[in-house]
Amino acid sequence: MRLILWVLVLFAAAVAVTLAVEEYSAGTIMVEIPPYEKKELPLDYAIVSVLAVFFMFYILIRMLGGLLNLRVIRSESLMMNGLQAFFEGNYAQARKYAAKGFKCSGESLVKSINAVVAARSAHELGDRATCEAVLQGAEDDTSNEKALRLITKIDLLVKDGRYQEALGSFEKLYKTGGLQSTLVLQLEMEAQKHARNWDAVLEISGILIQRHPLNKDYFEKVRYEAHMENFKRKASDRDSLNKYWLGLTEYEQSNSQLAAAAVRIYIALGECAMAHKIIEQNVQNGWNAELIALYAECLNYHVNRQIECAEVWLKAQPNNAGLLLTLGKLCTHCELWGKAQNYLEASISVEPSTTAYFALAQLNEKLGKHEIAMDNYNKAVEFTLKKMASGN
Repeated sequence: MRLILWVLVLFAAAVAVTLAVEEYSAGTIMVEIPPYEKKELPLDYAIVSVLAVFFMFYILIRMLGGLLNLRVIRSESLMMNGLQAFFEGNYAQARKYAAKGFKCSGESLVKSINAVVAARSAHELGDRATCEAVLQGAEDDTSNEKALRLITKIDLLVKDGRYQEALGSFEKLYKTGGLQSTLVLQLEMEAQKHARNWDAVLEISGILIQRHPLNKDYFEKVRYEAHMENFKRKASDRDSLNKYWLGLTEYEQSNSQLAAAAVRIYIALGECAMAHKIIEQNVQNGWNAELIALYAECLNYHVNRQIECAEVWLKAQPNNAGLLLTLGKLCTHCELWGKAQNYLEASISVEPSTTAYFALAQLNEKLGKHEIAMDNYNKAVEFTLKKMASGN
């Protein structure tokens, strides 16, 4: 419909011009060409000449526009071919298409996409020189696609193990502003992890847990590693360790693995009270064999209170071999010989262990029952050899 209207308008214009020329064809137009030359042209010739020049100029413009459009079409076609080849795994062909598209493209987005495809393809082919050349100057890019090229560069640097270089590029990426994507945060977490910047790892992994709860287990594993490394750094400073442990969330403090790691460090520092406190808080949330065993590793003047706590736990776990063993050790320390022997023998009857046999042997030695003690030692060795033979 629109085409028909345009045709009618053009016909009407043509009729109007024809009638005007016919009516005023007897007139003339004077054209003065500096400095002093004058030309007199019939009016109808002048009008036709002007129209001819106009149409020639219009056609020339359209031809130039067509040529420019062909270049855009070619660069976009090369980009699409490069993307297809890249996702098909044909990296050599993808690099070829993307490199050509990068050279002939004038649009920043198309140029950046071609640069990224070329760089990633070159990286997959092990062509480091081409990869570096394509991404060179990504930090100095002033286009809206600067982030695209920077993220690609960071990703490839992380894959190559060049973590410090990647962290330097992160600073430039963050200057572009805006909320960073999950991919960017994961890349930074990986780089910070290998750079051993554990506080940064904890901060980033905390954000990622909120964004991707489905990957919570993985991020918590990373956080656990970061906490363990921080514990090692603070193992010689009680105040620093206290501040760090108390700064953890309640959920993290209830993690039995983290709690056990903290307890071991507190025991090494001779901080039995804090070690016992952590164990007692965690036992209320869930049983952990390692924590129960550690409860008898740091003994001070509060052992009687420890026995009372452990006997309360025993009511809930009457057949817990580890808890019975811990009670046996605690009673031995307090010279409660009868209770100690009962608890140790009960532990062995529930689940024999080398540690329980040795503890019972040491108890009998203290009581002067050397033959029984030797028998317990032999049983401990036999049990150990049996376990080794069975591969457990």
